[in-house]
Amino acid sequence: MMTDTPTSRPDGPTDLTSLSEAILALRDIGEAERFLRDLLTPGEMKTLTERWRVAGLLAEGGHSYREISDMTGASTTTVTRVARFLSQEPWQGYRTILNRLKESRS
Repeated sequence: MMTDTPTSRPDGPTDLTSLSEAILALRDIGEAERFLRDLLTPGEMKTLTERWRVAGLLAEGGHSYREISDMTGASTTTVTRVARFLSQEPWQGYRTILNRLKESRS
């Protein structure tokens, strides 16, 4: 049975922590893209890039959920879920990176 919680080992970090450390070790866009292409199936890549595009459009503002769905191909359920993570969930991962990228581009 799959769960949303990464597994942990008594003698080490969670699987999510291990993956996060691997991501932090990437040095540039090229390495990141190669790593993601190795790690993800084409379907997983599409899903992740779609969610990231949805997050950017939501943060931009000015678009309805339906418009974002039409622009990205994501379901309105996905748009709603990403919106919830942007505004309500405690992790604030999308928000952190969107803000950081906005700062670095200005």
